[in-house]
Amino acid sequence: MYKSLAEVHETVDTRKKTGFFRKMFSFIGPAYLISIGYMDPGNWATDIAAGSHFGYRLLWILFISNLVALLLQTLSARLGIVRGLDLAQATRESYPKFVNAILYFFAEIAIAACDLAEIIGMAVGLNLLFGIPLLFGVLITFLDTFILLYLINKGIRKTEAFIVGLIGMIGLAFLVQILMAKPVISDVLQGFTFKLGSDDALYIAIGIIGATVMPHNLYLHSSLVQSRKFSRDEKGIREAIRFNFIDSFVALNIAFLINAAILILSASAFHKSGFFNVAGIQDAYKLLEPLLGSKTAPVLFAVSLIAAGQSSTVSGTLAGQIVMEGHVHLRLQPWVRRVITRLLAIIPAVLTIIISGEESSGRLLILSQVILSMQLGFAVIPLLHHVSSRKKMKGYQIGNFTRILSWTATLLIIGLNVKMVLSIFMDWFETNTISIYWVIFVILLTGLAIILLLYITFSPLLIKIMNKMKYDPHYKMENIELKPVSKYRKIILALDFSRADEAVISEAFALGGKEPEYLLIHVVESAGALTFGSDASDMETQDDKATLEKYAGQLTGLGYKVTSKVSFGNPKKQIPVLVKESGSDLLVLGSHGHRFLKDIIYGTTIGAVRHKVNVPVLVVTNKNII
Repeated sequence: MYKSLAEVHETVDTRKKTGFFRKMFSFIGPAYLISIGYMDPGNWATDIAAGSHFGYRLLWILFISNLVALLLQTLSARLGIVRGLDLAQATRESYPKFVNAILYFFAEIAIAACDLAEIIGMAVGLNLLFGIPLLFGVLITFLDTFILLYLINKGIRKTEAFIVGLIGMIGLAFLVQILMAKPVISDVLQGFTFKLGSDDALYIAIGIIGATVMPHNLYLHSSLVQSRKFSRDEKGIREAIRFNFIDSFVALNIAFLINAAILILSASAFHKSGFFNVAGIQDAYKLLEPLLGSKTAPVLFAVSLIAAGQSSTVSGTLAGQIVMEGHVHLRLQPWVRRVITRLLAIIPAVLTIIISGEESSGRLLILSQVILSMQLGFAVIPLLHHVSSRKKMKGYQIGNFTRILSWTATLLIIGLNVKMVLSIFMDWFETNTISIYWVIFVILLTGLAIILLLYITFSPLLIKIMNKMKYDPHYKMENIELKPVSKYRKIILALDFSRADEAVISEAFALGGKEPEYLLIHVVESAGALTFGSDASDMETQDDKATLEKYAGQLTGLGYKVTSKVSFGNPKKQIPVLVKESGSDLLVLGSHGHRFLKDIIYGTTIGAVRHKVNVPVLVVTNKNII
């Protein structure tokens, strides 16, 4: 299996850092490379459209989207930390080749849609500041490939520092513009009340979700966390998960504040002034100066747009490399991979500008975010299956509450997408604005997408059911092999002070000899023991302790290594606990030979205990070994 982003894999050693803050700082970084994808020019387009159309009304969508993004990015980081695989590698491992090929194709579409937004956004910024035509601006963005190559060669920490610097520039620029716009705080707070309204609001809302929860970031995050080298024991893995959550929490909330600032700026500058249809970044740039009365505002706007486009192309290009290597194992020279990834985005951008013209860039930006949202299910559902698997995650799988929350968020996004697609279909039929052949093609494509979604959703469950249905009444050994078995190191004997104890001790010590350690245990079941536990001091408890110590003393005198321990409560529960705590290799129990009626009266300790321990159980009677 190829190492994900081999150039930077485990290049930051966190093991040498001591102290909470120094250790945390060594993990900080990957989420900032992720967060820039949540404030790219595609977000700007949807935030500006939302603010100018609906004022502050869709701020709550931004907030919910940020929570969903934090949840999913945390799961993505967990996958990379625990399994040492990125999402593309894990998906290739889990699905058939044909399904994997389709998922790879969809992932490339998502990255192309993301890069389309970033390239156009940066080209628009260059056009606004320097008057460079949009087409030439798109071509200039090709140079980002070599900037990224230079940064990666300098190390992942240098790349992270570069991104953090650009984020700071964007945040500062919008802080100044917000202060110029002077929004009313009470009006802003009303934007966090849950309401949607029209289909137009739904379209923009889905665009916001697509711009905020980005599929390519799930691939990227699962890879970037592997740039940290940490101890692979339980403590090290838990520590890595915790510090990466802190990293994600801070970085994604910074992204939320910047997105909220864009929407608030649009609402306070455009919506309140009666400009309800500002969907393009160019229109926003031109209107800022007359509405805010400052020549500085549009300059800050354009500079931060270029910074957003530049930084987000870094994450987009890295994600393209991860998807290509993980899904299809295509290993090329680093600069070749990044040139291909960049071309996959530039070619569609150039074609759309030539065909549709520069004035359509705003609508293309919003459309790109809707495409991202529609691709999200194909990345999230495999991710949820991966991190929910007890077998694959080896004890670090997500809990039931997180699982329910994640599936709820995923189904919500998919449901919103279905509603939007149906709304578009209805609009086409009512207005006759598209050929019936295109309608049929889109319906077929949508149907295939739904079938694929259903397959990747339910295939793990179906595989589990099919495995259970495979029935072979007998296990047959091909060849009998006698394998050496290590001797017992520690044997635990459960005594109940009955006639069976003599047989238990005889069989256990005959089997083990004088090499192992022996632990004699007895569970006190008196009323006092059941009520007070280890604090019990009734006559029965004292007598049982004395008897057990007497047995241990006699056996020690015979040359055996013997200790004793008394527990309290229900033997069915306490014996497995003592076996686990003692680290014994063998449990020896005595049987009274009860049958049917006596089992009902006295209970069946042996049957309950043997299902709760993971060591061999020897059941002894006075006459034979069962």
